[in-house]
Amino acid sequence: MTADIWLPIPPDEIEGLPEGPEYHFWEGAQEYPADPADCAFYVVPYMKPGDVGVRPLPLMSSVEVVQTLSAGVDHVQPGLRHVGPGVRLCNARGVHEASTAELALALILASLRGLPDFVRAQDKGEWLGGFRPALADRNVLIVGYGAIGAAIEDRLVPFELARVARVARSARTTARGPVHPFAELPALLPEADVVVLSTPLTEATRHLVDAGFLARMKDGALLVNVARGPVVDTSALLTEVESGRITAALDVTDPEPLPSEHPLWRAPGVLISPHVGGPTSAFRPRAERLLVDQLNRFLNREELRNVILVTEAADL
Repeated sequence: MTADIWLPIPPDEIEGLPEGPEYHFWEGAQEYPADPADCAFYVVPYMKPGDVGVRPLPLMSSVEVVQTLSAGVDHVQPGLRHVGPGVRLCNARGVHEASTAELALALILASLRGLPDFVRAQDKGEWLGGFRPALADRNVLIVGYGAIGAAIEDRLVPFELARVARVARSARTTARGPVHPFAELPALLPEADVVVLSTPLTEATRHLVDAGFLARMKDGALLVNVARGPVVDTSALLTEVESGRITAALDVTDPEPLPSEHPLWRAPGVLISPHVGGPTSAFRPRAERLLVDQLNRFLNREELRNVILVTEAADL
């Protein structure tokens, strides 16, 4: 099979790419590396603004697969209205679990143990002692129990937690215990000392964490967001953290990037990292393995992994 493949990683740096296709390197430059109309398999540039990734889609009349290198696909879905029926959208499940789970754990520990305060004290040469909350004996609620949520629990297991509760779109049973549906969140939130958000951004999860959600969290609880910024209603969160009732650790925000004058930067008890859950040294080897596997499947007309949706009409 002859097909043009667009990759955001230089093809000569990816070991094991199948022979046959014409590979083109493009990571969002203004100039395209080839005629977009000839592209059959498009890998969206990673960590670029959404408008960059979808820009060539109206010209990709032959595209069959749109592959992201992110777990979320919300930044690409609007561009699918420009493609024809039968185009498969695939995400990067299996690429970001390790890095994102590591960061979730780091944000939890840093927030509970007061590491930002220690860094500020070090800058001033101050010895800042005192008691801090431990992660041990805490109840943790994971909202969005997919691959990343499960990886977060894997890393929490050694910390002697009192309980881990899991929530996803639908109920199911796992080896670690039950997964509750979203409908049970109101009953679970008041028991959680730490609430970790790892759910995709969909219309159902946009502003899932609103004033009502936050009001159900117990006094002194920690909210950790490694999902997407708009999963949280920023105004409602500001009200709660500025009152000092809860704290937050956020790898993602709404808006994003967070403007320098935004009050979240200075809100008490808020730790912010600049959306760095995915981009680590763990990214490239996992992304390359995914691409090699997907391209072999595509060229051999085998079932692709991680298919999120298949377009039904050109005006989807």
